[in-house]
Amino acid sequence: MERRPLELYIHIPFCVRKCAYCDFLSGPATDLEMRVYVEQLVQEISVQSAFYEGYGVTSIFLGGGTPSILEAEDISRIMEAVYGHFHVEKDVEVTIEANPGTVSLEKLQIYRASGINRISIGLQSADDGELKALGRIHSYDGFLKTYERVRQAGFTNVNIDLMSALPGQTLESWRSTLRKVLMLRPEHISAYSLIIEEGTPFFKAYHDHPELLPDEDTEREMYYETKSMLHKQGFERYEISNYAKPGYECRHNIGYWTGIEYLGLGLGASSYIQGFRFHNESDLSLYDKIQMTGTDADEKLHQEITKLSDKEKMEEFMFLGLRMIKGVSGSEFFQRFGQNMWNVYGNVLNKLKDEGLIIVDMPDVRLSDYGIDVSNYVLSEFLLD
Repeated sequence: MERRPLELYIHIPFCVRKCAYCDFLSGPATDLEMRVYVEQLVQEISVQSAFYEGYGVTSIFLGGGTPSILEAEDISRIMEAVYGHFHVEKDVEVTIEANPGTVSLEKLQIYRASGINRISIGLQSADDGELKALGRIHSYDGFLKTYERVRQAGFTNVNIDLMSALPGQTLESWRSTLRKVLMLRPEHISAYSLIIEEGTPFFKAYHDHPELLPDEDTEREMYYETKSMLHKQGFERYEISNYAKPGYECRHNIGYWTGIEYLGLGLGASSYIQGFRFHNESDLSLYDKIQMTGTDADEKLHQEITKLSDKEKMEEFMFLGLRMIKGVSGSEFFQRFGQNMWNVYGNVLNKLKDEGLIIVDMPDVRLSDYGIDVSNYVLSEFLLD
């Protein structure tokens, strides 16, 4: 039986302390709140799996929050539920996000035994002053201890998350962070620029005082330095903010950017299934009370169910696919939508080509280096009227 590929995202909304820049659905919780949540999540996995018998799970991503804040046995229970109820492919990629200081060697060994084969560690910066400004709970030394435990536990696929354009950060301090991380030889590095999100403490502190952040020219230099330094060490950029050694590209994220269906499990988790988008209940007290086996369970669990139009699907194909360095394929566009990409987007593509923002290599289209530099502008051009 040929199964449709499916990605699972499992949301763990808890953390030791919410960072000042974070606008994710996450926050501190008591041990009891976490135990109740895990019970409800396991129940959701069991019930929801019945609707996906024709699917094969190709990737699983435990994100947050800080999934590693849970007891190892809780993570094991969640993974047992997934493997026990879904058809999981043999070569599945299973990632867990872990913050420094929240994992022991024993925890990591239990992760491996439960089927997790990829760790993503949230370092953000190797400068303790910058970490403090972000509101992170760890130091660089604490990160090193965590990284050592991860390798000691036998993990051979490790991502390190980094963040540039931070308060007080300089080009040289960013270079120093990159050098320190490269010395550790991870398989994957995600390097994002700080985004000041409305509703966060950072928005109050910096929205009206941008002079406290690195200026635009410095941020651009950081961006180019990242690409140059990582390339010299064998990391190839495969997406605007992601770099990997050959064969270690994050399959879960690639699936998202290329339109693979995904099911979100847990508080507020988003899904994209058979052309429909929806997300789970995002109020923890309400989520925990849902009777997952009730006749109205789906109605209470799934919120804002929206069927994407063909126009919206084409838009997403372009502005998500163009995040990939290899770009998008005109032949794949035709296979999906039955239309010629140049008939739909010819005016936009010709304009962007003339401006030097895209490179056309029929039937493929990809962002140029300059296009990547101003990608927010380029991608917005693909919204159809």
